[in-house]
Amino acid sequence: MLLQALVACAGVTLSAVATALEIELRGGRLRAEGVLDFRGTLGVDKVAPVGFKAIRLQVELDTDAPQDRIAKLMQLTERYCVVYQTLVGGVPVEVAHRGAG
Repeated sequence: MLLQALVACAGVTLSAVATALEIELRGGRLRAEGVLDFRGTLGVDKVAPVGFKAIRLQVELDTDAPQDRIAKLMQLTERYCVVYQTLVGGVPVEVAHRGAG
């Protein structure tokens, strides 16, 4: 689900930034993959980490835009993608629990 959220957010952000920069996109594809040790997630190995060790986001664009404009598009997409920024920023997460009743 985390990788899907990254792809969805990056895709929407990329499209909005392309529109703002007046870059015509005929199409494109975003794909995310992550390195994960399932032994930790499944509780098989108590010392194996739970969570992704690395995430890769791959972007393929069908456009005639020059390389410098594509580089700017990618830079701004990374800058304004909320999920991307949250992942690279390592935001603190706070958990609150309330009992029943």
